[in-house]
Amino acid sequence: MGGSKPKMLPEYAGALRIALGERDADTLAHCDRVVSLSLSLGATCGLSSAELATLKLASCFHDVGKIGIPDVILRKPGRLNDEEWQTMQNHSVIGERILSGWSQPPIEEAAAAVRHHHERFDGNGYPDRLAGDEIPLLSRIISIVDAYDAMALPRAYHPPRSHEQVMALLRGEADEKYDPTLFARFEEIIDHSAYRA
Repeated sequence: MGGSKPKMLPEYAGALRIALGERDADTLAHCDRVVSLSLSLGATCGLSSAELATLKLASCFHDVGKIGIPDVILRKPGRLNDEEWQTMQNHSVIGERILSGWSQPPIEEAAAAVRHHHERFDGNGYPDRLAGDEIPLLSRIISIVDAYDAMALPRAYHPPRSHEQVMALLRGEADEKYDPTLFARFEEIIDHSAYRA
């Protein structure tokens, strides 16, 4: 059960992490924050040390597929149009493919978590429109944390938001987007987190 610290990232992951940072330093910084918050949430769920190690790998590389997204879209100073948004949505599948390039565990589970971290609890997410418990638990954890951190950061189309503003937005979508049990746990931990907006 939970309680013990997850293992360090596998040695081969270091090079990929450097590549992600070279591609986009902001994405790497975001991923680092998502790792910390995901592990806190996973620990409150009683995940084993092995599950936490897989969660650490998946959360660290949940956005690694953005390596394959053209700069004109990734760095666009404004909202994406429909075609650009379709391209951006491919990052979760690209990320799965990148992680699947390694054949050793816990890659398979981590790759699946990356693929599905933009699924929605109501089944209206992407890429596979999974719903509820069909969505891997690790993906459901990353989904909440990823959304929190992304909303708190400044974007070309919105200024940085306060913790209260972010939580109000998340609560407004919680029934459709997020696992309600996990979201309730997230609300308990985020107030005391160093990564609180």
